[in-house]
Amino acid sequence: MTAASYRIGIDLGGTKIEGVALDMEGREIERRRIATEAEGGPQHIVQRIAQLYAGLVYAIDDVPHTLGVGTPGAVSVRTSLLKNSNTVCLNGQPLAQMLEAALQHPLRLENDANCFALAEALIGAGRGHDCVFGVIMGTGCGGGIVLQGQVRTGPQSLAGEWGHMVIDPAGSPCYCGARGCVETFISGGGLEQRFAAQYGEPLPADAIHQGALAGEARCVAAMDEFYARFGQAAANLIAVLDPDIIVLGGGLSNIDALYKRGVEEVAARVFSDELTTPILKNELGDSAGVIGAALVGI
Repeated sequence: MTAASYRIGIDLGGTKIEGVALDMEGREIERRRIATEAEGGPQHIVQRIAQLYAGLVYAIDDVPHTLGVGTPGAVSVRTSLLKNSNTVCLNGQPLAQMLEAALQHPLRLENDANCFALAEALIGAGRGHDCVFGVIMGTGCGGGIVLQGQVRTGPQSLAGEWGHMVIDPAGSPCYCGARGCVETFISGGGLEQRFAAQYGEPLPADAIHQGALAGEARCVAAMDEFYARFGQAAANLIAVLDPDIIVLGGGLSNIDALYKRGVEEVAARVFSDELTTPILKNELGDSAGVIGAALVGI
């Protein structure tokens, strides 16, 4: 087999698909982004990925490369079908096989939060640490564990799925079927849905945050709950895993107060006499997921 000269990574999101081609030293050769158009269904999503992939292959002159794809959810060990994806039309689909057939290249399908965590552990904010927990707080809320430079998936491909730990059994319903999951409180979608349910007015997460900074009472109350629930969720995580570092990603990781107010809420709840776990913002920004997908490729 000819040795690969490039790494191609594709990050499948609910609204966009991003792809990158890297050389073997990690230098970026090409980056492309297109809309997912998830409303078109599973086959249409696969066609969109194939379109993006073809452009990346063209950019590297069709030379040998590895390929990794990051996606919400995970492949079931029992059925080989995708499960737990918040792009719900993909659940129950043989996504890895569909992609290999369409792209005509072997690939590794990996959870998007695991891809984020791996990139940050190897070349981002978590480098130099043995146990890194990476968090995505975006439309949804995911997590990934990297131990000594390797993604820990677990025998059920569930490792790191802190977004679906229940922290309030009487809370809002989640698409997973439970109520009061972490995701329903501290993801962008969860923050927006709770605000709309409490105040009868839909507002984007960023507008809620900006309203809180301006002292608008409803927004202040919403963000107070957000920080408290973040503290509860992260303290639970630390009690179980006690990672060397937690790295935050996704759109909500750009909220500066998370690293003071949010950390204070964690410290108030952690099962210890002090909080020593660094909780840091990512260093790779929006690139972490797609870079991680390239790093896990085969």
